[in-house]
Amino acid sequence: MSMANRITRQTHADDVWQGFRLNEICIEDRRIIGQNESTTSSLRYLSLEDIESETGRILANSTDCVNQGKSTTFAFDERHVLYGKLRPYLNKVALPDFPGRCTTELIPLLPNSELVRRKYLAFLLRRKETVLSAMRGKTGSRMPRADMGQLLKTTVKIPPPSIQDHIIANLEEQFAEVGCARKAVEEQLQAAEALLPGILNSAFSTAPAKSWDWIRLNALAETCSGTTPSRGQKDFYGGDIPWVKTGELKDGLIHSSEEKVTREALAHTSLRLLPKGTLLIAMYGQGQTRGRTGILDCEATTNQACFAILPNHRFLPLFLQFWFRHSYARLRQLTEGRGGSQPNFNGNMLKSEVVPLPTLEEQQSICDRLTMALREHQNLCAALLEKQAAISKLPAALLREAFTGAT
Repeated sequence: MSMANRITRQTHADDVWQGFRLNEICIEDRRIIGQNESTTSSLRYLSLEDIESETGRILANSTDCVNQGKSTTFAFDERHVLYGKLRPYLNKVALPDFPGRCTTELIPLLPNSELVRRKYLAFLLRRKETVLSAMRGKTGSRMPRADMGQLLKTTVKIPPPSIQDHIIANLEEQFAEVGCARKAVEEQLQAAEALLPGILNSAFSTAPAKSWDWIRLNALAETCSGTTPSRGQKDFYGGDIPWVKTGELKDGLIHSSEEKVTREALAHTSLRLLPKGTLLIAMYGQGQTRGRTGILDCEATTNQACFAILPNHRFLPLFLQFWFRHSYARLRQLTEGRGGSQPNFNGNMLKSEVVPLPTLEEQQSICDRLTMALREHQNLCAALLEKQAAISKLPAALLREAFTGAT
């Protein structure tokens, strides 16, 4: 049993904890700073995105205050607890150590120093019970907001200051350990992700690869792209034919698709039904999508953003997919070098790409080796992500243990 829990149980037995409503131990301090006030540009701005869920860590490092938060904001300083009322289930409660201004979705709360320590109040607000109370009184559905008037009527039990200090010290020590564990896992994940290029390089950036035949893609295979049937034709959608979009290309197999089209669409548009084994490459898309690949594990159609390489007897689709995964960063850099706000691939660029063509036996050997290595890499990343998820649950568990019986 932790120190905080022992203290909680002991002091409850002695009946020294007192019940208060939250509005008795803190008040909202909605001091507005207008966008045209002289102090605006000198104060650091915080948005909800700048605060980490559960832990309350302030993530923002920017000091560019002039171009941020140009609308009305609330003032805060080192005395306040900042409570995120928008989507309260995100549990964003911060303790700033600097004066600044914040979005009006963050409510500065001033603790009653005679009753509650500032850090203790922050821990109380991060508890699961407080989150549930905020969600019960929320307004709105898609973007719920805590009803601060209702939330601050919540009753909590407060121990004497000396007990609060003990609980704070214990929780801070435990949260520091959680922070170290989280950082260690994040570093391990970064190291694991950095292994991926090396795994692919082990097949293609080798001396034996120089002796392979190399051939332009348009001389190796037939290629094409898809189209988007008119959205105005309702009888084109909702059928049983997969219609693949670039967001579904994730360097694996594609068994189906989010949207499907009808035989009517296939008959009256330029859509082409592609065979199983077709390799798809995303020519454009948001974020990391551009350059991602997928191999059809079923007959399917695609939109115009997918470049399709049809299978034939000269190459293994999986081998060619590994090559394009190996080439991912290089190809993206080539398109970014062309400039433009949204650099994209195009069919001519991909058709002119020179690809390796070892014997089918060599292709199969490389596929087997890379498949095994990538499976091990995937298992490592999955284990680290599982550990990361477990660590992310620790803050709530520590608070639950520290405040057992406190409400």
